[in-house]
Amino acid sequence: MRGTAIFTPATDATILDSAVGQNLLDTLISHAQSAVGLAANMIGQNKRIIVASDVGQTLLMYNPVITKMSGKYSTEEGCLSLDGTREVQRFRQIEVTWQDPQFKAQRAKFTGFMAEIIQHEIDHTNGIVI
Repeated sequence: MRGTAIFTPATDATILDSAVGQNLLDTLISHAQSAVGLAANMIGQNKRIIVASDVGQTLLMYNPVITKMSGKYSTEEGCLSLDGTREVQRFRQIEVTWQDPQFKAQRAKFTGFMAEIIQHEIDHTNGIVI
């Protein structure tokens, strides 16, 4: 899927999109050597669903929204949708609300690399490619 990627903002996921979320999770697990996160629109499903994995923690998030962020910094990121890396602005700490695989509301703070992955994948759902 490398090259020039163009995404449009995704629509909210519903429980009817559970299979898309499971497919996304299975895809990430099967590509764990080369990927740490995916968004549903990267696999042709324009839904607000992401998966992120870092240090043994893998999350499947439906309709994730960043509600707080702090500690802005610059970094370089790669993307499965593009060749090479790009400079981006990220935040060291974020707070996110989302729905879990049972569509129960969740809220948590993330720091470090997991925060960076989540920001990257939420960007995809908002139509942004680094």
